[in-house]
Amino acid sequence: MENVTALILAAGEGKRMKSDKAKVLHEVCGKAMIEWVYEAARGAGVGKCVIIVGHKAEQVMEHMGCRAEYVMQEQRLGTGHAVQQARSYMEDGGYILILYGDTPLITSDTINKAMDRICNEKLDAVVISADVEDPSGYGRIVRDSSGSFKRIVEHRDASKDEKNIKEINSGMYIFSAEKLADALQLLKNDNDQGEYYLTDTLEIILAKGHKVGVYKVQDSNEVLGANDREQLEMLASILERRLRSNSE
Repeated sequence: MENVTALILAAGEGKRMKSDKAKVLHEVCGKAMIEWVYEAARGAGVGKCVIIVGHKAEQVMEHMGCRAEYVMQEQRLGTGHAVQQARSYMEDGGYILILYGDTPLITSDTINKAMDRICNEKLDAVVISADVEDPSGYGRIVRDSSGSFKRIVEHRDASKDEKNIKEINSGMYIFSAEKLADALQLLKNDNDQGEYYLTDTLEIILAKGHKVGVYKVQDSNEVLGANDREQLEMLASILERRLRSNSE
């Protein structure tokens, strides 16, 4: 996977952590969340890891050191805007893996299987999804009558039927670098948040006649993130069980 660059989004403020520490540096089982994400990417054989920093950037850069390269997101105008800051990494082709610094349960195995999907089916993008019992607040994966990916609809924009969909968007993706770079140029922020959404690139890619697929994780815990201390403790509990199971 030398032709894959991982972009780890880590610019968020994380106010609900109520801490002077950067959100992604809060620890789960003795390691910063972002380290678990970084190790999952490296374990999958990703050639290069680039961390997109913003709030408390110096802390993140000092902690991760020379293990990664860094891109600064001066203004935080959405996930699409964050990835736009790293367009120079798309110039040499290959693939771009999008991960989040606060989702420490993602595994190398899932990354590899999503990568297999995009290569074996000759896709231009793959969305990593999960089935969850309570999808409230998450974007839903909308499929067509044949079961193929159609679009992602955010919870607030979903119809009654769409809100009943249990398959959610994890926010993690693999893209053809070329197709992603092209789509990023067409992103608009004409929404009530005034932000550039990375999900919009998928519809742009489809509209150009390219192919988008989905890889659904077997364990929905992999896509969980932490926005506050309670969620952090929950992730720690899940990870402890996983580590015990792996050691037996």
